[in-house]
Amino acid sequence: MEEKIIQLHAEICKCLASPVRLKVLNVLRKGEKSVDVLARILGVQKANLSQHLGILRQRKIVTTRKSGLNIFYSISNPKMLKACDILREILFEQLQESEKLIKGMTKKKQGEEK
Repeated sequence: MEEKIIQLHAEICKCLASPVRLKVLNVLRKGEKSVDVLARILGVQKANLSQHLGILRQRKIVTTRKSGLNIFYSISNPKMLKACDILREILFEQLQESEKLIKGMTKKKQGEEK
C-alpha cells in the first residue's frame, strides 16, 4: 500500500510540474471556469489548454461539468490548493533566505573594499 501511495504522489507532483497547470489551479481557486474563459485569462490556445486540463482531470485534480456546449472546470478537492499554498510559502521563505544571504555577502564585500 505504501508503495502505491508513493507512486501516486510522484504522479501528482509530475502533473503539477507545469507552469500552465499551476496557473490553471490558481485561476480555478476563484471558482469554476469554462475552457474559453480559462484560455482567455491564461493567454493560451484552447487546444494546448485542453491537453493540460486533460492531464489535471486524469489525475482527478479538477472535475468537469457540462452545460450545453460548454465544459466548466473546477478544483476537485480544496486540499490540493492548500498543498500548493504550503509549497508556495516554503518557496517564498527560501527566496527570502537567499536574498538575506546575498545582501549579507554584498555588505561584507563592500566593507572589505573600503
